[in-house]
Amino acid sequence: MTATEHESDLFDDAAERVIELGNRLLDANESDDAWDIASGLLAGAVQFWLYSRQPCGDPTCESCEDINTAEQRMRQLLDEVEKFSKESDYYHSPGDVNVGTA
Repeated sequence: MTATEHESDLFDDAAERVIELGNRLLDANESDDAWDIASGLLAGAVQFWLYSRQPCGDPTCESCEDINTAEQRMRQLLDEVEKFSKESDYYHSPGDVNVGTA
């Protein structure tokens, strides 16, 4: 297995585990709002993502140059959220008000 394949497997495994956790929480708390569960999962994911992107502290570090300010980290986070959202099967919904009815 190449390093790229390993990274892809880790990414897919992490994403699948979050989905499974959301489904388990929803099943165990059927009277709770799915939005609350989803927002809690997102909040935890954002916290972990920001934690994982902390710069090393060396202002000349080339590996950290894209994440060495809070604003740069936020931009990267928002870019990833937009990318993953658009790749999702759930990005467009039949209930969207801008769905055509030809």
